[in-house]
Amino acid sequence: MSNIGKWENAEPGVTRKIMQPGAALMMMEVHFEAGAEGYEHAHPHEQMSYCLKGKVEFTIDGEKRVIAAGETMVIPGGARHGAKALEPSALLDCFTPVREDLVRR
Repeated sequence: MSNIGKWENAEPGVTRKIMQPGAALMMMEVHFEAGAEGYEHAHPHEQMSYCLKGKVEFTIDGEKRVIAAGETMVIPGGARHGAKALEPSALLDCFTPVREDLVRR
């Protein structure tokens, strides 16, 4: 059963919807309740996150940076990273290449 285009729980207070991927690029919308966290992890894919609303604190390889609505964050492939919503927030995450670990579940 495909999870493409369906909202699903990711972590406590975090929901996501994976969009139909292209050949080498994919997007995912992620919503956070205030204080919710996207746990620290790493993957080989380059990631760009666009903040749709709210304010999110990213930690990338131990360094913290906050983005707010209308701002972006680039995460290099292989970097350990996580995010915490400082208020109710939403991100649009883009990955290249496609994250088969997400789309093929």
